[in-house]
Amino acid sequence: MVPGLFSGITILEYADFISGPYCTRLLADLGARVIKVEAPDIGDSARSYGPFPDDVPNPERSGLFLSQNSNKESVTLDPSVAEGQEILVRLAAMADLLVEDTQPGTMQTLGLDYPTLHLSNPALVYLSITSYGQDGPKSRWRAQHINTFHASGEGYTLPGGIGYATFPERGPVTAGAHLGEYDAGLQAAIAAVAALYARELWGVGQHIDISKQEASLVLNRLMLAQFLGQGRRTDRSRTYEYGGIYPCSDGYVILYPREDRHWQSLAAIMEQPELAEDDRFRTRADRIRHGGEVNRVLGAWAATLQKEDIYYRVAPSGCPAAYFATAAEVMSSPQLSARDFFREIDHPQAGRIPHPSLPFAFSQAADLPRRPAPLLGQDNERVYCGELGITRTQLADLRRSGVV
Repeated sequence: MVPGLFSGITILEYADFISGPYCTRLLADLGARVIKVEAPDIGDSARSYGPFPDDVPNPERSGLFLSQNSNKESVTLDPSVAEGQEILVRLAAMADLLVEDTQPGTMQTLGLDYPTLHLSNPALVYLSITSYGQDGPKSRWRAQHINTFHASGEGYTLPGGIGYATFPERGPVTAGAHLGEYDAGLQAAIAAVAALYARELWGVGQHIDISKQEASLVLNRLMLAQFLGQGRRTDRSRTYEYGGIYPCSDGYVILYPREDRHWQSLAAIMEQPELAEDDRFRTRADRIRHGGEVNRVLGAWAATLQKEDIYYRVAPSGCPAAYFATAAEVMSSPQLSARDFFREIDHPQAGRIPHPSLPFAFSQAADLPRRPAPLLGQDNERVYCGELGITRTQLADLRRSGVV
């Protein structure tokens, strides 16, 4: 058993909010050492986002920050001043990977872009995450998640299904919980692993350019192909020809009897066997022609039952079915519990809180202990004095002047 697949890899994170921190958290969970650089006094902006324990805002108890920054170290630094720039260059010189997720043009303005840092560390893999990438007419545009998500085309399809049926006048929305930010962070982690592997083969680092717009766009390939190849437009009115999402007594379920055998099984489960031979529903073509009537039948049946009851009746038949789980139901899932997916981490200020673990396990890698997300600047002295050779007196001066 190896102690961690990325043990021995040092990552310098100069990133904010979700995409960059999520990328490095995935690698930290695999054993990499991550030194997170935060702004003095205020830190990562994610510290201001809830939920907070007991609904009391506290930058050291942000649920978003805690979940994205476990297994990391925190140092504070202001690279906009000369002393801060010098320190960041020294930190980058001892790193294998630098992940920066800043406003477009920030690193170039600070003199901390890839060409500059590559000179002091040719083996450095330098990964940049920006809204639209490093080149092109929008490369210097600032954007929030709502901008890049809609720029990918995905937002134009939301809300669809029952959301559109219930609120047809509602405009397009973005995905909840900053989904596109996580998409960019995940793809950044994949790219980082590939570049680190390439460095082992070639001996040199390189620059990786991640566009948040493209990170969402690449997951939307089917709709693009359908539009380009078939002229088919997809918007919020998209729905199944029949079947789909139905309200039930305690939530929602999906039922989609696509094949004839699915419909026959479902008719028996609903204790309405005559529907299997009904000329309106006998074949898939019939059900498409009479989709509204199919939906009325399924909707009336689902409304009388609970979602898990429907699922466990229908799923064994092979007919596609699922129920919409609440957050509380996910947390208490017997399947996730059996796999020990949620693991408690004891944080010095937030207390013991369950955190999601990695969605994959390795047979030859040790299950590393999870460390809580760091307090702001908690590792300043150990990193700056213990590794960069800055004296405690100098560190105190840097702190007083706002550099750290």
